[in-house]
Amino acid sequence: MSNNNVGIIGIGIYLPKGIMTAKEIADATKGVWTEDAVINKLGIKQKLIAGPNEGSQEMSYLAAKNCLEDAGIDPLEIDVIISVTEEWKEYPLTTSALYVQGKIGATNAWGIDVQNRCSTTCSAMKMAKDMLIADDEIDTIMIVGGYRNGDFVNYEDKTMSMMYNLSAGGGALLLRKGVDKNLVLGSHIVADGTLARTAGVKIGGSANPITKDNIEQAYHSLTLMKPEEMKARLNEVSFKNWFTCIDESLRKSGLTRDHIDYLDILHIKRSGHQAMLDELNLTDDQTIYLENYGHIGQIDQILSLYLGLKEGKITEGDNVCMIAAGIGYVWASTIVRWG
Repeated sequence: MSNNNVGIIGIGIYLPKGIMTAKEIADATKGVWTEDAVINKLGIKQKLIAGPNEGSQEMSYLAAKNCLEDAGIDPLEIDVIISVTEEWKEYPLTTSALYVQGKIGATNAWGIDVQNRCSTTCSAMKMAKDMLIADDEIDTIMIVGGYRNGDFVNYEDKTMSMMYNLSAGGGALLLRKGVDKNLVLGSHIVADGTLARTAGVKIGGSANPITKDNIEQAYHSLTLMKPEEMKARLNEVSFKNWFTCIDESLRKSGLTRDHIDYLDILHIKRSGHQAMLDELNLTDDQTIYLENYGHIGQIDQILSLYLGLKEGKITEGDNVCMIAAGIGYVWASTIVRWG
């Protein structure tokens, strides 16, 4: 067993009970989208809605707790907590990693928040593996996060139908070095900073603060700031960048596309999901389409892994290809050999 081996020793999930159906999404668009189009084009049968006490940090803590139960380890064994919790959380400028550290009693761990939008989990897995290999004093890292950016969706904003799927939940992974199971192999990340301000929340930062006059609009101001520019650029580069990430992460793992057994993919529109499967010569039995969950941002990778194992789609020796993309814009892929 190599000390350069880094494996997943625990998975945790927290999903809120509230749901928003395809019909409710269609109704919220005031007739612009039909229920059938929401289901068959956007690929959403329902998505998850967090309650008032299910903030992003709290859901991340509940996922961390679930992960510790799954791994069967003492929280004192954790050396570092990397939080992938979104910026939309209970209290701005609080540190999400340290909230989890305090709640689970991981008093030997230090923590840090990282952000790469919906690619954060893949990015954090690369960071965690590199840290574990580079630092002799770090043996166990928890990656954990919560997400409820769906709160910001304005269903009457026609330009951002690609974000109607935004959902809520929490997820966690425990990574440890020197193990010989569930190995984290190669990762690759590609970024395009020309798209850095093409999508985001328009009101609430220092450039455009919340005032008494815009407060109602502010909390539904997640939008595409430059929709035509963003869509044109994504049409030009998105699939190419995704497959660069996939092929490079496979190369770094000593594998090829033929070795992919399960595609761990974030929720995207139905046609995009199918195009990805077709290009990789995979079937529906080798992935899970998150049409009953929506898009829980960077938690999708953890949820798909969890569901794939639960449904028996991931078995001993399978190569799992995790892929993600986040506004900003960034694409990522990480390979995990399960078992």
